Amino acid sequence: MAWTYCVGMHLFCHDHPETLLLETEVADARPGRVALLQSPFYPGGGGQLADRGLLRWKDGEAKVTGFEYSSGKLWHLLDTQTEMAGPTEAAVDPDFRRKMRQLHTDTHILNALVFQAFDGALVTGVQMAEDGTARMDFDVPDADNDRLRVLEGPINDLIRQDIPVRFAYVPMHEAQAERGLIRSRSVAPPPTPDGRIRVVEIVGLDRQACGGTHLASTGDSPAIRILKVDNKGRHNRRVRIALAE
Repeated sequence: MAWTYCVGMHLFCHDHPETLLLETEVADARPGRVALLQSPFYPGGGGQLADRGLLRWKDGEAKVTGFEYSSGKLWHLLDTQTEMAGPTEAAVDPDFRRKMRQLHTDTHILNALVFQAFDGALVTGVQMAEDGTARMDFDVPDADNDRLRVLEGPINDLIRQDIPVRFAYVPMHEAQAERGLIRSRSVAPPPTPDGRIRVVEIVGLDRQACGGTHLASTGDSPAIRILKVDNKGRHNRRVRIALAE
């Protein structure tokens, strides 16, 4: 299922990224879908795959198969047509969340180095995959692909430095005024209802708007490999990376 950021929603997983098991309540339910009062799940967006996991309640459990945003609610789609009710335990798959957090943090490091080395090059697309690989597309006209391939060493140096990763919300007008903060042409998150945008900072290296989930520090990721650099037209270069473990 295609998914974009939840416009106007402030996600629980942004404020509590380490909470993967949550006692909550059903806010609304239909056969095969449920909206929760609070949800630890990341519903996907910005190239990051949605979380996986289970919902458990007094009458059984169901696998979460996807998400849908409608009528101001985040609906959890289930692998059963049961209509849930009452207290619910929401359990996020920890291994899958960890892999997505690693990939998303590593793509930020790649993005930072490309932005610095190629005169503010913008991201034109990004996609993470369940096999531990990711691709990023950059607007870097006439770039020598070897200059992108050699970034593997600097990326892994920054991973080993175990740099803290922080999060903040800044007013949209401030974000627009800071060069490079809104860096993507396709996956920047929308503002919150109070007109702020979420910013992810790899301390001392990079700040950029993003709505995904990330590590608390870069050292929580294994090293990465740059698998391939492809030409995607005159302007775009696609960099494919993989977690080394």
